[in-house]
Amino acid sequence: MTAPPQAPPVAVALVGIHGHGASHLRRIQELCDSGAARLSALVDPRPLADGDAPATGGPSGPRHGSDAAGTGAPWFPTLGDLLSAPEPEVRPDVVILSTPIPTHLPLASAAMRAGVDVLLEKPTAASLAEHTALVAVAEETGRLCQVGFQTFGSHAIPAIERLIADGEIGEVTGVGAVGTWVRTAGYWARAPWAGRRTLDGRDVVDGVVTNPLAHAVATALRIAGATRSADVADIVVDLYNANPIESDDTSSVRVVTSDGLRCGFGLTLCAPERTPATIIVHGTRGRIELAYETDTVRIVTDAIDLEKTYARDSLLENLIEARRSGGGPGSLVCDVRDTGAFMRVMEAVRTASDPRPIGAEHVDWLGEGDDRRPVVRDISEWCERVAYTSRTFAELGAPWTHA
Repeated sequence: MTAPPQAPPVAVALVGIHGHGASHLRRIQELCDSGAARLSALVDPRPLADGDAPATGGPSGPRHGSDAAGTGAPWFPTLGDLLSAPEPEVRPDVVILSTPIPTHLPLASAAMRAGVDVLLEKPTAASLAEHTALVAVAEETGRLCQVGFQTFGSHAIPAIERLIADGEIGEVTGVGAVGTWVRTAGYWARAPWAGRRTLDGRDVVDGVVTNPLAHAVATALRIAGATRSADVADIVVDLYNANPIESDDTSSVRVVTSDGLRCGFGLTLCAPERTPATIIVHGTRGRIELAYETDTVRIVTDAIDLEKTYARDSLLENLIEARRSGGGPGSLVCDVRDTGAFMRVMEAVRTASDPRPIGAEHVDWLGEGDDRRPVVRDISEWCERVAYTSRTFAELGAPWTHA
């Protein structure tokens, strides 16, 4: 019997090759090694590596160079340069956008209108209006737009949904998220938009809720049954910062879904040490915990205390498979439409009053230089209380919330 012919590799271009873009490049290279993908181009205003001086292939042609990994892929300074290039071999089927938040809407729209499918880093866009516009472009063009909430590809999520449906923890009474992470001064200095609410008159909204711990918010909402904008009935945000930044680094959020389920998120980047971010599903007979960074599920009831780790599907592989299968409804694990509930939270953060500074008497500073960082006293306990009660820091009476 003759083996079926292998599908030709999908041409993938990476836009934004520095910082987090490097992890995308590694994933593309893995798929290139398996024959599923072909790296067609790299796009970034900055050259591929220090000291690398790509040669120009003509006024509108590619500029060839190699990054530190030695891909040898053609390099373009902008996505527009790539999409208008005459060389057919650089034409992508898929672009990955690992670029600053304000660029998401224009770049993703340009790619989809050029007939290219998109893997877009989270958060989806800088505002709810931009998200609505992006969904409209996807529907207008019929292109696929996957958003980079990697947790949506975790097999742990359907496992949790089965446990809930089977009544393993009784009736669900709420969903919480605890994120107690650490970020240093160097993190906030890494880019002009880092820690900003706006930059040059454009929304950025780069804070703990909307960027570093956005996965906690989006994943908890999904488990709570809220993915689309209409799935959210009410949002209260309570925003603070201990760092000298515009945006929030310590925040609590309460969401009530359209089904009346209460969700509480306690999030900080000013913890004494980084601990695994955790989603907690509260039930009348127990709870389910998801450590989403490792896809580990723990179920705790009076009768059992069990833990299991699950596999996770790659968002890029899922997008490639969706292309090949026709891209029907439900083919993407994180369709742009399914980030509407998260974008409702982001919009609440965007339109809220500026975060309130946490008083110096509640903060201890550690480290020097780029490693300098604040620790809000007892913050881990307060974040847990938010997740277990669905009440904000202010409603719980956290000491730094008093004027």
